[in-house]
Amino acid sequence: MTEQSLSPTGATAPQRRTLKEAVALYTRRDVLTVSLLGFSSGLPLALVGGTLSLWMKDVGVTLTAIGLFSLVGLPYTLKFLWAPVLDAVDVPVLSRLLGRRRGWLLTCQIVLIAAIAALAVQDPISTPFAVAACALAVAIASATQDIAVDAFRVERLDSASEQAAGMAGYVTGYRIAMLVTGAGVIALVAYLESALGLPRGTSWMWGYAIAAACVAIGILATLFAREPKAPERAPEEGTGHRLVATTVGAFSEFLRRDQAVMILLFVMLFKFCDAFAGVLTGPFVLDIGFSKATYVEIVKVVGFGGTIAGSFAGAYVARAHPLVTCLWIAGVLQIASNLGFTLQAYAGPNEAVLTGVILVENFTSAIGTVIFVAYLSALCGAREHTATQYALLTALTAVGRTLLGSSSGAIAESTGWSVFFTLTAVAGLPGLVALAWLQTKGHFRRLARESSDS
Repeated sequence: MTEQSLSPTGATAPQRRTLKEAVALYTRRDVLTVSLLGFSSGLPLALVGGTLSLWMKDVGVTLTAIGLFSLVGLPYTLKFLWAPVLDAVDVPVLSRLLGRRRGWLLTCQIVLIAAIAALAVQDPISTPFAVAACALAVAIASATQDIAVDAFRVERLDSASEQAAGMAGYVTGYRIAMLVTGAGVIALVAYLESALGLPRGTSWMWGYAIAAACVAIGILATLFAREPKAPERAPEEGTGHRLVATTVGAFSEFLRRDQAVMILLFVMLFKFCDAFAGVLTGPFVLDIGFSKATYVEIVKVVGFGGTIAGSFAGAYVARAHPLVTCLWIAGVLQIASNLGFTLQAYAGPNEAVLTGVILVENFTSAIGTVIFVAYLSALCGAREHTATQYALLTALTAVGRTLLGSSSGAIAESTGWSVFFTLTAVAGLPGLVALAWLQTKGHFRRLARESSDS
């Protein structure tokens, strides 16, 4: 029998080694740290989004006021404006004790606990402005933590395999946290109110207070983390000089690259098809005849499983193939999966079809996210500009989501669902054209050389 022969369990020796290597990769200290930081990043989003909206609706706030509260999410879009601060400025005391990145992480997490706890004790009816101020503080601290986590991940994870595995773990932690502060907090509030008889306001207070305590997981991850190597700084540089130099340097360093404009265009276009379709997935499912309960069971629960599986599949693909090949795989899968909704439009309220469509869409979208983030990380090679450049690139991806999201409803109303989702698939083609252009111009060969030299 050769080394390739099957073992008594049916697995070849290379297969056993591959599985062992995969397990070892996901249990590395740095990858585990990023996974736990993903949980910390995902915690605040629902608390100033869907969960906050439900709390206000539950206590009698008007829909108009609830809609205005969505503006507290602006810091997530505008975070690139203060990202240079995290590259150029150290946190007093904490950065000296923990390092530049971990100092900022712990600062954000301490502020998050305080802000969420302050939000917990507010009353949306009697103190709406205090609720808005606390929610805005949560959003700013959360967006700043996202900047710090992204910079830490890019700088701390060394290889492409680690980057992909770290992103898979990050997405998993992020999604679990969103379940905790979404469905988890809501279920807890319902239990406290119905089973224990606590007043409604008190139940919501305890729900948010426990969510604030969960940020401790992020603090443990920060203390467990290893600080990335920081760039050298000239002793005579003051904070103001570093801040200006970082801001200007982040832009100029990127724009000096070959094909810089096309790179930025590709970053904006690659996830267009997902952004176009994602805004109206919920209204589509309800509009064609599914109940809200079915929506939760299939779109949320089944979709969650598809996302987690897709995250790890994306990490596997990223380890097995060159980056440009991975982007082609992800781009084609994203387009094809959107056509599944066209099939659903013709099938109507068929639960079996919806289950398959949602599984495929979430699975392929997660593959695309992991691979695309690996690409964005590869673009941020200069450590003195990591936080700034990554925040700028992610803000650029939000441009497409915002533009298409604002027009998708009108397009769907004028075309009908089947044509609309066909158009969302077509919206993915410009990204593939930009990908082909960059490939022919040698962009990915240069990225590979830069990665091997670093």
